[in-house]
Amino acid sequence: MNNNSKVLALKYRPQTFDDLIGQEVVAETITNSIKADKIPNAYLFTGIRGIGKTTTARIVAKALNCSNGIEKICRENFCENCESIINSSHIDVLEMDAASKTGVDDVRDLIEFSRYGPTSAKYKIFIIDEVHMLSKQAFNALLKTLEEPPEYLKFIFATTEIKKIPITVVSRCQRFDLSRIKSSELFEFIKKIKDKENGKVTDEALKLIVKISEGSVRDALSLLDRALLSLDENTELDLNSAQKIFGYFDKSQLIDLFELILKGEETKVINIYRKIYDQGVEPKVFINDFLELLYYFKNINSLTLESTNFALNDEEFSKIKSISNKVESDVLVLFWQFAISSLEELDIVSNQHLSIEMFLIRLMHLQSVKSQKKIEPEIEKKTINEIEENISSNKIIDQIKNISQEEKNKPQVQTEIKSENKILINSFDDLLLICSEKKEIKLKYELEKNVNLVKFEKNRIEISFNDSLDKDFVKDLSSKLFDWTTERWIITFSKSKGEMSVKEKQLNNKKLLIDEAKSSEAYKNIIENFPDAELIDVKIKKDEGQND
Repeated sequence: MNNNSKVLALKYRPQTFDDLIGQEVVAETITNSIKADKIPNAYLFTGIRGIGKTTTARIVAKALNCSNGIEKICRENFCENCESIINSSHIDVLEMDAASKTGVDDVRDLIEFSRYGPTSAKYKIFIIDEVHMLSKQAFNALLKTLEEPPEYLKFIFATTEIKKIPITVVSRCQRFDLSRIKSSELFEFIKKIKDKENGKVTDEALKLIVKISEGSVRDALSLLDRALLSLDENTELDLNSAQKIFGYFDKSQLIDLFELILKGEETKVINIYRKIYDQGVEPKVFINDFLELLYYFKNINSLTLESTNFALNDEEFSKIKSISNKVESDVLVLFWQFAISSLEELDIVSNQHLSIEMFLIRLMHLQSVKSQKKIEPEIEKKTINEIEENISSNKIIDQIKNISQEEKNKPQVQTEIKSENKILINSFDDLLLICSEKKEIKLKYELEKNVNLVKFEKNRIEISFNDSLDKDFVKDLSSKLFDWTTERWIITFSKSKGEMSVKEKQLNNKKLLIDEAKSSEAYKNIIENFPDAELIDVKIKKDEGQND
């Protein structure tokens, strides 16, 4: 095949460790191990797609079998062994795709083939791509050979899903985690490729390609290939053209939209969104990009242009930084929550476009929420005299006071409420009684059936509970105790089992009374005359003169 007819991902595939980008540590470690003659039985390369797993495997195979040795390894004029490995035609280097050969029989054939030494190279090497696709039986068949292979045999595995490989296999390999390629390195790499191909592409368009590729070299080269083929030879690919080709819209539009949302200019916001929508941007893509922008607004002061993975250019970065200083963090957090909920709504509504418009309108109305939140600090500014006036005129106080106000007014407030509404609760029985009087049936039910009392003290109740206890029990009980006693109560859970619940006590007492009644003569006489009779309940008849 003519080299010029190859796609860029194959044409510029690295052939030596020096050609690899972003994997310097891996390359250095492997080179040093070969030089020191401490070569592992098996290599395992893992990472996302397109970062060089299979490429690295082939380079390792060349490093092990190069006719010139590791010290003088081929870099330009390749020896016979290296050339054969590059062309996938070397008799001693077998490359297998585990996705198409997953069975135990395939592995058995591989093991049988490994019994014979290399024909023309130093090592016989098996490169297994997508190794996680092998069956469980196939992995088991490999274990013994992996642990104690012949000296001439080496395995090189590559996978994108390391978790699917049995730990027994992973532990027999020397594992290398290949990292995503940094944005700056990938940008410089594809820029060099663009120059070699005499392509006319602006740096902004290249940065967009880097952004879309998410650290994958293969993806970046494929996108660059597509971009170069999309335009005439004399036309330069700029950011706008690249956005149309790849389906991305200008982030500056989103920043302008965000600024108008803060100003509450509804008509302009909707118009900008409709322009974005007309560019073919899907609603879910729009929301995800909006979430990304919110992240930048919230954390822009701790970020650099590099850390944004080229999602923003210099001008956009500066604009976000300027706007973010005028926006409060709580507003951004609220926006984030609304955006997440709107993302979920898109799976429910039939017209997602309308849902996004309503989402943007809701964000503008959140400004009123922000205004309401300013009421609390204003309440704190009230003077002590104003609060005392409210108390003397029997007004209900529902204000947030600072510590000094609260302490100064506390005795007066408590004295007045105590004289009118305060209820004393000195025991668990008192608590049950007040629940009955106040008709708090649900609360009383929880206390009697699902709560075991451990300790009852002044303003403090320690309990244990069963699995049926209502999740809002503590909140409800604390609220009612404060309403009834005008004092704060502490409700704590204990590991101790505590007393039997009220219902358990009642059932226990009932059982004792029934057992006692069954031993009486009257019961025995009844059973003799009515054998099918059953004693269900016992009621104690009080004497007429007995006090309650």
